[in-house]
Amino acid sequence: MTVAPAHKATFASFHARLPVSDLDRSTKLGRQSSQILPLKGIYEVTQTRELVDWIIAMGLISDSIEEILTGVSERLTRLGYPLVRASIAMPSIDPLQKGSSVSWSRSSSISLEIQEHGEAGDAMFRRSPISYLLSRDIEVGRWRLPPDGDATGFPLLSELTDLGATDYLVKLARFPGGTALAGIGFSLAVDSPEGFSDSQIAALDEFLPALALACYRIAAMRVATDMLAVYTGARTSGRILSGQTRRGNGEAIHAAILLADIKSFTALNERFPPERIVGWLNEHFDAIGGPVEQFGGEILKFMGDSLLAIFPTDIEEPANACERALSAAKMAIEANATINRARLVSEKPELLVDIVLHIGDVFYGNVGAARRLDFTAIGRAVNEAARMEKLCDTVERNLLASELFASHVQNGFERLGFFTLKGVSQPAAVYGLSRDPDC
Repeated sequence: MTVAPAHKATFASFHARLPVSDLDRSTKLGRQSSQILPLKGIYEVTQTRELVDWIIAMGLISDSIEEILTGVSERLTRLGYPLVRASIAMPSIDPLQKGSSVSWSRSSSISLEIQEHGEAGDAMFRRSPISYLLSRDIEVGRWRLPPDGDATGFPLLSELTDLGATDYLVKLARFPGGTALAGIGFSLAVDSPEGFSDSQIAALDEFLPALALACYRIAAMRVATDMLAVYTGARTSGRILSGQTRRGNGEAIHAAILLADIKSFTALNERFPPERIVGWLNEHFDAIGGPVEQFGGEILKFMGDSLLAIFPTDIEEPANACERALSAAKMAIEANATINRARLVSEKPELLVDIVLHIGDVFYGNVGAARRLDFTAIGRAVNEAARMEKLCDTVERNLLASELFASHVQNGFERLGFFTLKGVSQPAAVYGLSRDPDC
């Protein structure tokens, strides 16, 4: 294996290993006029320049690293690289994955491998050449295949050997900024008997910066869109990215409202450590949030042990949104009960949930301080839903609805009575799911 230290991390370092005669010849060529540069050299420089131009152009218009890697691999093949495999590996900023690797191969085209969070994903990464380079602060590595010595511990090199590869190169390109999106690892494997030529190694230094920039642009946009959606919801993130970022920006919308509250959460904090409670809370939020998204709702926020979601609708046709919100609530309660049944078997505490359904006008937009905003829904209907939730224990029901909401749903509800809601001038009619199977 050949490596270069980080402070000399260019493929020019490989030229230090050329015989003196070759170095002299290379120096003399550099002093000569470009008019007498060998035609082959002119062709290679031109083709590399065209590859750089193509990468830059694609980096501006493409949102697919897979598309760019395919194009680079095909162009390198036409330039005479006997490629078996090419790969771009990058860390991720994502709650479900720690990193990913996109690979092109001559036999099977494009594939994607995900490194998940946790020990299994970390163990897989530790057995990779990229991990080897990072752990030694090295940016360039080369392995002749089949591997020997310590390199036999890398499953990838054995796989490449089985594909007929004879030489493997990997180079890291680092990004500044101190984020988890720290850089890319670009690797090539070839199957010619002599491996990579010196000119092929040198060309990589010419086009890799452009490739790294293109990948960074795509990855940064994915982080902006995907992570914003994770934290704010898909509909809300779309509004933010479209430019609705000023405090007060927003609109009045008509929506069905689902407010879910996990009961006895405060008491649990006195009995169990926070890390266990957070794990249980996440399980139950999954049980509630999954049905909300399945039926077209959007979770606006998690408030401690509560969840607020909306199902936007036209004011003239609210029935569909109400039916979807009710379906989501029923499924969420059943999913929550399933978790509790399993928890009781293992002698863990139950976490019961109360859900309130309402419909009305809400302001959907930016609220907060000048430099710390929250894109959320506020308004009378949201306040009334929060007040109704306090009645669940009083009426011994875990699903309540307002009169207006119940009027838009065919059957299924019964009136439980009129109740005074804090901050609401008139008593409100509150409904629960009917216990009559014929309703």
